[in-house]
Amino acid sequence: MAVYVDNMHLTEMGRFGPYRMCHMLADTTEELLAMADRIGMDHKWIQKAGTVHEHFDIPTYRRRMAVLYGAIEITMIEAGRIVSARRKAPGNTYAAPVRAGARRAGGGDGSK
Repeated sequence: MAVYVDNMHLTEMGRFGPYRMCHMLADTTEELLAMADRIGMDHKWIQKAGTVHEHFDIPTYRRRMAVLYGAIEITMIEAGRIVSARRKAPGNTYAAPVRAGARRAGGGDGSK
């Protein structure tokens, strides 16, 4: 599964009241929703569904859970690169390249 969690929680932008938040994104909607289920996120909380910007905003305790379930830790800059690559992909699909050095399970084509 290629699910990613960024490090926004380490920045001032990641502060939301008493919580420290980050983004969780994935190579496909299916992978994103499967991880959301594993860490107890309701599907209605998805942000920008169906777009190249599709993600969940998650608090740090759920981030830790996602990492335990195999999510790949990335920087906010890397998250931006993933979204940018999606935007530039032929047909503007939800396909996103895996960052250098990251392991990817499954090997699907990344399409919806």
